[in-house]
Amino acid sequence: MSTPNLAPIPELFVSYESAQKLKIEAADLTSWDLSPRQICDLELLMNGGFNPLKGFLTEADYTSVVENMRLADGSLWPMPITLDVSEAFADSIEIGQDIALRDQEGVILGTMTVTDRWTPDKAKEAEMVFGADDDAHPAVNYLHNTAGKVYLGGPITGIQQPVHYDFRARRDTPNELRAYFRKLGWRKVVAFQTRNPLHRAHQELTFRAAKEAQANLLIHPVVGMTKPGDVDHFTRVRCYEAVLDKYPSSTTTMSLLPLAMRMAGPREAVWHGLIRKNFGVTHFIVGRDHAGPGSNSQGEDFYGPYDAQELFKQHEEEMGITMVPFKHMVYVQERAQYEPNDEIADKDDVTILNISGTELRRRLAEGLEIPDWFSFPEVVRELRKTRPPRSKQGFTVFFTGFSGSGKSTIANALMVKLMEMGGRPVTLLDGDIVRKNLSSELGFSKEHRDLNIRRIGYVASEITKNGGIAICAPIAPYSATRRAVREDIEQYGAFLEVHVATSLEECERRDRKGLYKLAREGKIKEFTGISDPYDVPENPELRVETENVDVDNCAHQVILKLESLGLIAAH
Repeated sequence: MSTPNLAPIPELFVSYESAQKLKIEAADLTSWDLSPRQICDLELLMNGGFNPLKGFLTEADYTSVVENMRLADGSLWPMPITLDVSEAFADSIEIGQDIALRDQEGVILGTMTVTDRWTPDKAKEAEMVFGADDDAHPAVNYLHNTAGKVYLGGPITGIQQPVHYDFRARRDTPNELRAYFRKLGWRKVVAFQTRNPLHRAHQELTFRAAKEAQANLLIHPVVGMTKPGDVDHFTRVRCYEAVLDKYPSSTTTMSLLPLAMRMAGPREAVWHGLIRKNFGVTHFIVGRDHAGPGSNSQGEDFYGPYDAQELFKQHEEEMGITMVPFKHMVYVQERAQYEPNDEIADKDDVTILNISGTELRRRLAEGLEIPDWFSFPEVVRELRKTRPPRSKQGFTVFFTGFSGSGKSTIANALMVKLMEMGGRPVTLLDGDIVRKNLSSELGFSKEHRDLNIRRIGYVASEITKNGGIAICAPIAPYSATRRAVREDIEQYGAFLEVHVATSLEECERRDRKGLYKLAREGKIKEFTGISDPYDVPENPELRVETENVDVDNCAHQVILKLESLGLIAAH
């Protein structure tokens, strides 16, 4: 019996000797320093995880993938894998030129022959690939606000794998996993994709899936990039290792996948299936709302709960990998076990228990009990290490509003009140102080103002990560920049946006620094509210009015909000 899933698959790496030679020659090539997402993509291109791709997509392949989920030659491939670069870099190279692809430390990973260069229609890409051109989708937000404007395409020559210093024994290339399955005689393997910690329901689900398919089990978590705000991969892998002991070791293994997820729902499910097939897997578990990013701008889910399963089913035969549909598992108290929700005949006579992801996060945040039936004590311990209760975590209070709205005054009052309470170090990152110490070389152009806000956000995220309180009070006129800062900080703790909603007329009437007068006279260019826009925050955690309200009261409103969020323990 031949087992095509276990035969070696093509990689894009050259031999060790050629790689040594190429490294020396590449010193003369123009270099592109890859972003974290591009490093994930390149690793899976080089090791065969993205087979049949031979490099970053050409324009013809890109257009075909966006429009009909196929490469120009007709092969099924749902996700555009593109090398996005800045306009300046794109202008500096010629078609046919080789460029060196380096990691963020400057280590060369591979070279690419640039055969195509084009400016994509990103709105169309968002619409076709993600289903909507809506910035509430993390990948659409990335596409418009992080990715470069120009795409380069062309074949890759792999020199060496990206270096990972963490969990090295758990990382396998497609050919390493295939060899492992060959060695153990595993003909059938069912893979479980996850970006979240595993709890008892997942364990029950994976047991059942393996039994149903009469297959061995590969737990294949993503450790590249997932959705902003997800539990970091170090914590997750420690959780997986804690759970692995609960599985029979002779039929279960775990390997880490360095994939940058796009959260593209149905297309992502098909993509995950093709990738797993390259890793030698025969069956793949597809869940409810597989790889869904949550709600869109209207508050509705981006994809229907079973869209991913339906699209996978349509292409299952062509893909050559069998779908095992994920069942929604719930805990039946009377029988003390997990059962598929739609298979419980005596629903009305039993107590069904379930904890959602949101509820779990709430319990962690508030330091509440997480019952043993829901998760393993070892997993809960790991999660609690990373996510102490809210009242012990760092957080950032970010004031935004016009110049002269009273941001700094309220921020100062808040700082004093928080210092009086004690317990956590408090840092005030006021606009003027930051300008002097961090951003003295910056002017007031849009780029420079954004850079200044990003620096404030970076410092605040470090303070938050280390359990302190950061109070920021810049004007921060642009909503895209405020969102980026929010994402930077929410990896580590809470972010509280406070819109100081003083009207422009009132700020101009106060004009303590005489800036509005100068702006009206045209002596200050690009002044927020006069000659430059201010994006009013749509749903800040708090809006404070300062007209006819004293400063103490405004600061106190922030304290009350922090208490209601559990960030400071109510005395």
